[in-house]
Amino acid sequence: MWFKNLQIYRLPAPWAFAPEKLEEALRPFAFTPASSNELMRQGWDSPRGNGSLVHVVNKQMLLLLGTEKKLLPSTVVNQVAKARALEMEEQQGFPPGKKAMKELKERVHDELLPRAFTIRGNVWTWIDPVNGWLVVDAASPAKADDVIKLLLKAVDRMPLESLRVQRSPVGVMTAWLQEDEAPAGFTVDMDTELRATGESKAAVRYVRHTLEPEEVRRHIAAGKQCTRLAMTWESKISFVLTEALAIKGIKPLDVLKENDAVTRNDDERFDGDFMLMTGELSQLLKDIVEALGGEATA
Repeated sequence: MWFKNLQIYRLPAPWAFAPEKLEEALRPFAFTPASSNELMRQGWDSPRGNGSLVHVVNKQMLLLLGTEKKLLPSTVVNQVAKARALEMEEQQGFPPGKKAMKELKERVHDELLPRAFTIRGNVWTWIDPVNGWLVVDAASPAKADDVIKLLLKAVDRMPLESLRVQRSPVGVMTAWLQEDEAPAGFTVDMDTELRATGESKAAVRYVRHTLEPEEVRRHIAAGKQCTRLAMTWESKISFVLTEALAIKGIKPLDVLKENDAVTRNDDERFDGDFMLMTGELSQLLKDIVEALGGEATA
């Protein structure tokens, strides 16, 4: 398994919180399916389907937040309510008023909810207690917030903070492009976004397109700054670094995929992939922080 997107948080390194203690803290918030009259339910699920809420490999912990949502579009509710309102008008000789219509929609909503389609979503979280990382595999901060809120609710006084660095990712990425030189261990790839800082919000995006240094410098001279930059680390992992210090579009390259060639059962393969991923991503995160001037201390 490989995470695709990283929303990054900091814990003390090392974080001396035993997996058994974390399991105990998460248990009251374990996932259970939504009841017939609930629109959504969230909770901690078993990452390997064996009942355990904390999967541990080589001291690295894996959590899974399960979400169940009922799909009940407002257009459907309105359509049924409108038909009911017409029936009421025929029976009583006048249309229902504003208050009656509101109550009618609420009744229709409650009637249709048990028959609504259900969709299931999962959000993975990796905790590295050795190096002090907590990483949520989510493309948006909002999805990561769901994980963090429930985690802080479960673990009393959890010493969790957002990752902060000394130098602005936008300023540093812009400098890399302007100087046509990536930091040691990194190469710049062919996807980037340059955006104006003024009111125009003008943006230039390169997608699978060679970045010509002079052309890029002209955009920077015109006031644009780099807000997204595709890079490769140590010829092992390609990714996109964003202005918000999120890492997106992670792809392990061929040198890491050799791990898949070994014949093993599903559990061994899963644990082997997880151990490989966490080992490489821990080092990647360390190198990115160093490239951005180190962590902010105040």
